[in-house]
Amino acid sequence: MRYEILVGLRYTRSRKRAQGRNRFISFISLVSMLGTGLGVAALIVVLSVMNGFQEELRTRILGVASHIQISGPGGELESWQQVADQASQHPNVRAAAPYIQEQGMLSFDQAVRGTLVRGVLPGSEDKVADFARHMRAGSLDALQPGRFGIVLGRDLAFALRAQVGDKVTLIAPQGLVTPAAVLPRVKQFEVVGIFEAGMYEYDSGLALVHMQDAQVLYRMDDRVSGVRLKLDDLFAAPRVARELTGRLDADLVVSDWTRSHANFFRAVALEKTMMTIILFLIVAVAAFNIVSTLVMAVQEKYADIAILRTLGASPRSIMTIFVLQGAIIGLVGLAGGVVGGLLLANNLDVVIPALEAVTGATLWNKEIYYISELPSKVLAADVVTIVSVSFVLTLVATLYPSWRASRVNPAEALRYE
Repeated sequence: MRYEILVGLRYTRSRKRAQGRNRFISFISLVSMLGTGLGVAALIVVLSVMNGFQEELRTRILGVASHIQISGPGGELESWQQVADQASQHPNVRAAAPYIQEQGMLSFDQAVRGTLVRGVLPGSEDKVADFARHMRAGSLDALQPGRFGIVLGRDLAFALRAQVGDKVTLIAPQGLVTPAAVLPRVKQFEVVGIFEAGMYEYDSGLALVHMQDAQVLYRMDDRVSGVRLKLDDLFAAPRVARELTGRLDADLVVSDWTRSHANFFRAVALEKTMMTIILFLIVAVAAFNIVSTLVMAVQEKYADIAILRTLGASPRSIMTIFVLQGAIIGLVGLAGGVVGGLLLANNLDVVIPALEAVTGATLWNKEIYYISELPSKVLAADVVTIVSVSFVLTLVATLYPSWRASRVNPAEALRYE
């Protein structure tokens, strides 16, 4: 073993038996380790939550929405089957389904709620969305033409106090013009299903009806609002949308999920970036603690440094000893932070309910955060980046104290010994 490593390890281990001023140095070293570990653990947990939130939000949005949406001018599309056939010829398109999307108002038992009404073909809708696995009662196949059935989001059904089998009243904004006044179109629908997508926006504000029933209610004849597409790769949606725009009629509007829900994902990406910068400052503060630790250690070891210099140690070797000492402090803190961060990030489903039970406060409100539970996804690339940047900060923090140690003059240090 090189003597620089031997001396550096000895200086580090000797703190366990330190007394007086050395004990204070040991305390500062412990604080530096804890600060580094806390910063690394916080970074791992926060980035894991951000990754999980982004993926969960994307999954739940696309479980109800579509990868690509083709709509006609003025919100109405004729000959939708021809448009669907043309779009399906693209090699990345897996399925296509027509839809009608209009505003409405639901009323039941003196409760009234505004809602987004979507007319669908159940057989085709299952190919572009995941309503089948989100159903909590009833079935999407229960939507039959002429039966006037309706499938409600869970929170919407709860707000109306409606259950499967109840008849709710749907009021359409398109009215009937009579000599006396303009009367709204009103139709009773039977609740045939309740779904829970896990995203509050949809669970509280979306109702599904059969497409033919929607055409009758909103007087659309054979027209629809547009066609929804599902791709084999959701991240190829922007490229496929551009290619379809060149193939289809110029009057058609083609939009993909990255544009229709861009604000969500931009907000998450921006928050992730800012939180990363802020939490790296915690690691930087811990690194500055390492600076103070090594400065005090150098002052304490002046005589030892002078003796090593008189025995032939070079300034570079002295610098290596204290760089190694600071690196050990950083590595111990990094190791503790990685272990603690991974344990916490992978067990948030247990930690959050436990904290809520202890504090009595709601730490995760799905009405605010759009999804019903706190997600977490640990990415190896994030962990490697966190550890690498933190270790570099630790090494940079050791340079100045180590350089000061290498500049010690043996004659001056030993004058009063």
